[in-house]
Amino acid sequence: MSNYPLPKIDLHLHLDGSVLPETAWELAKEQGVAMPAENLEGFRQFIVVTADCRSVNEYLKRFELPLQILQDAASLARVTRELIGLLARQGLAYAEIRFAPQLHLRGALTQRDAIEAVLEGRRQGLAENPGIGVGIILCTMCVGPETVNMDLNLETVRLAKEYLGSGVVAVDLAGAEGIVPLKNFAPIFDLARQLEIPFTCHAGDSQGPDTVRDALDFGTKRIGHGHHIFDDKALCRRAIDEGVTLEICPTSNVQCQSQPGYAEHPAKKLFDMGMKITINTDNMILSGIDLDTEYDHCLTEMGFSRADLIQMLLNSARAAFLPEAEKQALIEKIHAASSNFCQI
Repeated sequence: MSNYPLPKIDLHLHLDGSVLPETAWELAKEQGVAMPAENLEGFRQFIVVTADCRSVNEYLKRFELPLQILQDAASLARVTRELIGLLARQGLAYAEIRFAPQLHLRGALTQRDAIEAVLEGRRQGLAENPGIGVGIILCTMCVGPETVNMDLNLETVRLAKEYLGSGVVAVDLAGAEGIVPLKNFAPIFDLARQLEIPFTCHAGDSQGPDTVRDALDFGTKRIGHGHHIFDDKALCRRAIDEGVTLEICPTSNVQCQSQPGYAEHPAKKLFDMGMKITINTDNMILSGIDLDTEYDHCLTEMGFSRADLIQMLLNSARAAFLPEAEKQALIEKIHAASSNFCQI
């Protein structure tokens, strides 16, 4: 039974980093993909051992295996459906699952095919688990100089517009930081604004606060990770004034060594400054965590209180890419659960 009987929300969750080990093992065997272990138990151990990396860019290499097995519609639909079931069993009320359609083109799929496969998995997952809400965020990617895949990135944004309101809720820019300045990807966000598509942006994780500044200049009100904004107090004040929400993923930050440890993570200091902080998992299976584990770290190592957890959940509800009526319903559920939880 969960120690956190709350309507939990995860705003930053990557599909390819959250494939169930049993499913990954089965799909790899079916597809003839080489596995780094001789059996399922060894594969589970491999995931645990390789979770801690020297950098974000090294961590990104861990996605190669799940990407190899997610190059057909059936596999994409299956892992989406199964992830929604897992989240529902963990007590989540709402989650935003993100993936990059352009990373699933090694076989016969187009970006449109990949999106429709994930949306079909979402449809099945919601039908099987009526108590949870799920939105899909389409990731554009930084894989090198912005010119390498700008056409693919802009295609992702245009497709997001087509499927907006049919399960897709926003776009994102993910991938490696620091290859080129983040501002070079401005055309992605210019198009998103033109098409009136909500967006978030990975920034301030492996790099310093400058990437957060670029993301704010794009007009984003949500930043993926963003914790290195703490190194620039003037930028912190700007983000607070502009009502920006940070999608903090504590374990991911520690495993990627973009923060030295939970106790040193600046999330609580940012929270106390007035920043809108949310707590998320990033890559649930690759990191070997769930929201309960993250909340444990928040309470025992990061300095947060139970009341802080409630406030961060409210931040999540208000920052979710949802219609106002659905946000308000989440907020009411959180308030209803808060008094008992804070008295425990």
